[in-house]
Amino acid sequence: MKTLDDKVVVITGAGSGIGRALALDLARRGSHLALSDVDDAGLAETVAQVRRFGGTRVKSDHLDVADRAAVQRYALEVVEHYGRVNVVVNNAGVALAGDLTDLEYDDIDWIIGVNFWGVVHGTKEFLPHLIASGDGHVVNLSSLFGLVSMPGQSMYNASKYAVRGMTEALREEMLIAGHPVGVTAVHPGGIKTAIARNARVSAKESQEATAKLFDEKLAKMTPERAAEIIVNGILKNRARVLVGLDAHAVHTFAKVLGSRYQDVVAMASKRVLPDKATVV
Repeated sequence: MKTLDDKVVVITGAGSGIGRALALDLARRGSHLALSDVDDAGLAETVAQVRRFGGTRVKSDHLDVADRAAVQRYALEVVEHYGRVNVVVNNAGVALAGDLTDLEYDDIDWIIGVNFWGVVHGTKEFLPHLIASGDGHVVNLSSLFGLVSMPGQSMYNASKYAVRGMTEALREEMLIAGHPVGVTAVHPGGIKTAIARNARVSAKESQEATAKLFDEKLAKMTPERAAEIIVNGILKNRARVLVGLDAHAVHTFAKVLGSRYQDVVAMASKRVLPDKATVV
């Protein structure tokens, strides 16, 4: 895929953050957009901004990516609307902080439903149409935490590692079959989005302290710059795209130390992570 002009691009989680930035970037490149989110107000604002940038072909829909039947219907509706699909960006994602012993199953089901099953649904339902397009691409958002693990992020790690594994296997399958579909796994580091502010936490975590740590200490890159890097990765058909100096640095650190990085991270986290709340 040498250009995104006149391509039909599906973006989930387009109501804010990286999803919105991707929509704006692609609108400027002449793409036709199918945008979705569970945040109707945020999605409406994204659509308004896209149109202000000159993007006139925009389809927007409320969509819970964890709802398999809804995604199945949505894929058919997008194809009926545009006649084809060239790129799917499975961007929708959520966060959950807390030690595994403190997490509730409902919250675990929620994060796996959105972060993993949402990507599976979006990939599987659109894949036949991407193949039929003759010029397709799948972009799945994993995370830096899909490459290295962090305490208090066990289920986020699990979901993002799963996305990475599925995406890398899918790329191999497309190459073996000779299908005209590129596949890219994206691993952002700290991006200035609302994911931490909208996260769920265990009863022993302070949501406010967790969000403050992310917003003030970890989130360094703008969504706009992240979107630019991701789009460049699509055009260069990269298998893996690391977004941010932190993503490159931590990934390299873990590769150099091997499994011993876990011990270093555990020691360092004691000084960085917020204190546990007292549960009465």
